[in-house]
Amino acid sequence: MARPLQSTMQEVPLTIADIFRRGQSLFRGSQVVTFDGGTSRRADFAEVTERVTRLAAGLRYLGVKPGDRVGTFCWNHQEHLEAYFAVPLLGAVLHTLNVRLSPAQLAYVINSGGDRVVIVDAGLTPLLAAIRSQLTTVETVVVVGRADTSGLGVVFDYNELIKGSAPLREWPVLDERQPAAMCHTTGTTGDPRGVVYSHRSIWLHSLATVANFALNENDRIGLMVPMFHVNGWGKPYAAFMCGADLLLPERFLQPHPLLSFVVAERPNVVVGVPTIFQGLLMAARAAEVELDFVRLGICGGAAVPTTLMQAYQPWFPLIQAWGMTETSPLGMVSFPPRGVVEGDSSYWHYRSKTGRPVAGVALRITGDSGTPLPWDGKTVGEVEVRGPWVASSYLGGAGRERFRDGWLLTGDVGTVDELGYVQITDRTKDIIKSGGEWISSIELEDALLAHPAVLDAAVVGIPDERWGERPLAVLAFRPGHSADPEDLRQFLTGKVPSFWLPESWAVVAAIPKSSVGKQDKKAIRQLQAEGRLEVRRLVRVEAVWADRLRVPKGRR
Repeated sequence: MARPLQSTMQEVPLTIADIFRRGQSLFRGSQVVTFDGGTSRRADFAEVTERVTRLAAGLRYLGVKPGDRVGTFCWNHQEHLEAYFAVPLLGAVLHTLNVRLSPAQLAYVINSGGDRVVIVDAGLTPLLAAIRSQLTTVETVVVVGRADTSGLGVVFDYNELIKGSAPLREWPVLDERQPAAMCHTTGTTGDPRGVVYSHRSIWLHSLATVANFALNENDRIGLMVPMFHVNGWGKPYAAFMCGADLLLPERFLQPHPLLSFVVAERPNVVVGVPTIFQGLLMAARAAEVELDFVRLGICGGAAVPTTLMQAYQPWFPLIQAWGMTETSPLGMVSFPPRGVVEGDSSYWHYRSKTGRPVAGVALRITGDSGTPLPWDGKTVGEVEVRGPWVASSYLGGAGRERFRDGWLLTGDVGTVDELGYVQITDRTKDIIKSGGEWISSIELEDALLAHPAVLDAAVVGIPDERWGERPLAVLAFRPGHSADPEDLRQFLTGKVPSFWLPESWAVVAAIPKSSVGKQDKKAIRQLQAEGRLEVRRLVRVEAVWADRLRVPKGRR
């Protein structure tokens, strides 16, 4: 009997060590550039990788062993990038800490992660010192820069630690399945949940990032998303994999300093959330600066308004991407399909979609019972995903209800068309159920953002005695602009179903945001419930629902 045919391929572990060695040997001249608010400092990959070997030796001196967790409480800069490699190369776990968390949440995340060492920026030491007594596992703090270190316990200076350490030349053997990095979710309800990434998942996610955005060593990536947010969306590792320059704005993400950094360093790939791109656009227009040296913008973290993408189109395509902490985060990208080019009637139809799954990510939508639903562009269900860089559980086994039969329940509600393009219409916790019909807060917000006076918009459901819920539109206007709610209702007429039209409106100086720049709708609901929003009510709800009586019975 013939023996079964066996593969003749080598079994090579997919680890961050492989990404590091590639950057170290092939792309020694590629650069890491850090902005200080006025000028930039730069180092090539040769210098950065040498410092990584010294940092790893220093961390080993501090007692860091395989499996230990090292927290980073830092902005985007070269030193943070060095920790991105030094920690997992030791077999330890990099734990990026969100600098915008509340003190209680920060203490919870550090204790939950079990961090033994925390690397902290000098400017952030007061935040860490304020909770130091609550930290049950932290033994040592390493400070980047000069700072008052009182109240931090055992402290080492980052650069002195590197200078005093001989380069580490022999690395531990790594298993691709062992943990390499950890992030905590930043949801606005409940405690943050830990997601632990393996070397294999990061390697594959980096390759997918390089492939999907055609990154190479001629690129200069402006990383305007914080490196504490889902490992900087994988761009630091992707840059080392392909040899692209990495441009880091430190903490200077405000529109005008960010614009000066972008103009000076001329990235050709820029990455950020919608609020960052909104601010950069306003600053560029005010300064009459052209951004036509950029070839691609990658925008995610929240639904990207079509009007924002169209505003950038004369310079470069601002492409919408979708992901979560649980998906590392790359899950979908909204490039138009083959044959659809700018000027075609369907071009913005596809560009405005949430995206379609990248290779490696499987997708389905399901009904209330978990039954898969058709991809017809009409049937609404919850989006579920699975893949080699998608979480299968949370740290400590929390949130088991988010996983079913090997699929991650994303909490996003939407449709999928025949070509696999997803249109997310809401979060399961944010969708408005009014009179038995669903109203999409995301679609209403997108329609409102098309008004020239509106800078930002959020729509939440508020209790209504007759209809269960009705939409409340909360607006922030552009400087020097305003609009009357009656005019805004007229503007929306014909763009959304008439029973979606809000009768309740409020104006704020700025829409509340979460620690990663997403709308904090929990905070908006709380402001409304406590009577701290000045809500203007326009018409009787019954008038808005005149056409509701004509909805076919089967859809009620």
